[in-house]
Amino acid sequence: MKKYIKDAVQSIIHTGKIFLNSGHFSTIVITVAISGTALFFANITPASLPTPVALPEFEEAVADHLATESPETAAPPALAQPPEPLWPENYNRIEGELRSGDTLNDALRRAQINGNDRTGIIRALDGLLDFRSLRPRDHFTAVLDDDDAVVEYRYHSGPLDIYLVSRTDDDQFQAEKMSVILERQTKKISGRIKSSLFAAFQSHGEQARLIYGFAEIFASRMDFNVEIRKGDRFQLVFEKYYRDDEFVGYGPILYARYEQTGGDVLEAFRYTPEDGLASYFDRDGRELGASFLRSPVPMARVTSGFNRRRMHPILNQVRPHLAVDLAAPTGTPVMATADGRVIFRSRDGGNGNMVILEHSNGYRSYYAHLSGFKRGMKVGERVRQRDIIGYVGATGLATGPHVCYRIRHNGEYINPMAMRFTPRSELEGEALIRFQDHRRKLIQLADSLGEKEQAVLVGRITVDPDQGLTLL
Repeated sequence: MKKYIKDAVQSIIHTGKIFLNSGHFSTIVITVAISGTALFFANITPASLPTPVALPEFEEAVADHLATESPETAAPPALAQPPEPLWPENYNRIEGELRSGDTLNDALRRAQINGNDRTGIIRALDGLLDFRSLRPRDHFTAVLDDDDAVVEYRYHSGPLDIYLVSRTDDDQFQAEKMSVILERQTKKISGRIKSSLFAAFQSHGEQARLIYGFAEIFASRMDFNVEIRKGDRFQLVFEKYYRDDEFVGYGPILYARYEQTGGDVLEAFRYTPEDGLASYFDRDGRELGASFLRSPVPMARVTSGFNRRRMHPILNQVRPHLAVDLAAPTGTPVMATADGRVIFRSRDGGNGNMVILEHSNGYRSYYAHLSGFKRGMKVGERVRQRDIIGYVGATGLATGPHVCYRIRHNGEYINPMAMRFTPRSELEGEALIRFQDHRRKLIQLADSLGEKEQAVLVGRITVDPDQGLTLL
């Protein structure tokens, strides 16, 4: 009885909190660093604490960030995830999880769910839950009445994938995917390159996905395989999502900057034109990204360059190497460097597993020694720039895992690293004016967040089942 009273109180408190915070469904919290520890002020300031110093630029940047959220992260109208209903105290609540090799039926049987209810639950979830995606440690809860019949079943297949199965009045089961409430943190990191971009990011506790996302933004302007230098500086503002204190994933990078020692300064601002999709633009409104990326594997290591007289490491002969070899661990994704059409996807002698893409204006790109191809990709299929087409390997004549990347233009092989292309698009007129205002406020936001991660924006979003969430 005490357990159900406790659950009821927690449910009421949870519902009340959601209601109080559901204005734009984005509560802003200023995180102030005190001796490296973040103290969050949410809605009210305790009387024992001094009134925070006003930061007009920070507040303006915060308001603009919320008002101009990208479509995939914008909060829909307040739609609170309902708390679990209160059940009579004689109802039984059981929990279970999938083990390696389990089907859902296996896990339900082990939880002693009766056969009819097992069948009803699985039928209700069919078409909504992809049973092939079930993984060990997926967990579920079921509520059984005093006749041991299931009245409610919840299946958790990850922080964003929660499915509710309910028994209806006509003794059938119906299933739905639930809305999920996430905490969104907008964070800034910056630093100096000492050895590698990986090491610099990992010193901040960030994962490889963020590093790849940062490198991809500048993929048409800089090759992080060969152009990185000790002393280079970087900075970025990005979003992170959490659910119940569990890290869900990275949202979009809002602002990125890379300053080369004694060289260029690269900047990227995420912006959504009124008549287009979100993309990255430089300070002058030129869209980043060209017709070709500089590399199909942004963080690979160049082991052999374009050379018309190279000693082949296996054949021990001087032969032209009309390609660039990019070494990376086996299984690293390989991207299409430009929009195109798959014209070859097969084994090709010493090239091993190879993909050839045909592009506009007489260009073809080649990707050899792959460990495998993207599942389901077929000859004739169209691909977009940055689509995954295969994975790094060492098939064919190869001394280690790498991708042999070639570009051919009108029948002649050219050095991929020497190619130069114009921007995809440029903003003009009113579109440029709107972008410049957005750019100014993003810079303001980055400046307000401080140099050493002194502040973090915290808000909430609801991910609706039909909306989804794009993660890096």
